[in-house]
Amino acid sequence: MLRAAIPADLPRIGVIRQAVKENVLRDPSKVSDEEVAWYMEQAIFLVSEEGGEVVGFTCANHQTALIWALFIAPDHEGHGHGRALLDAALERLAEKGHRQAYLTTGATTRAARFYRQHGWRDMGLALDGQAVFVKPLGPV
Repeated sequence: MLRAAIPADLPRIGVIRQAVKENVLRDPSKVSDEEVAWYMEQAIFLVSEEGGEVVGFTCANHQTALIWALFIAPDHEGHGHGRALLDAALERLAEKGHRQAYLTTGATTRAARFYRQHGWRDMGLALDGQAVFVKPLGPV
């Protein structure tokens, strides 16, 4: 089940974010409480539930079409939560009039392979070494 994130989800979202094995947040100052609050109040912030528990989340900036986050609890990977969350976020970005979405991730991660397998185009590396991906929204 997908739904909009609510403030009560934040503790579980934090647990999921810290539990990932790739794209580990080594510097928590890079994700401020203010930024998370903005995504929750203003942008696209969705969670996926299984058995009444939040098992994944995504955040997308509706102004820039950036997929800011997509994380699934490690014990729920491979069950379709990532794909469902990402598809829902892309649908909402398209509804906002965006023709393309983009994101960055570690260049040699399973996440990078996931994006390639789901039609994202690898645009090379950003200055910080992250792989940049784009995906057209709607008819090409």
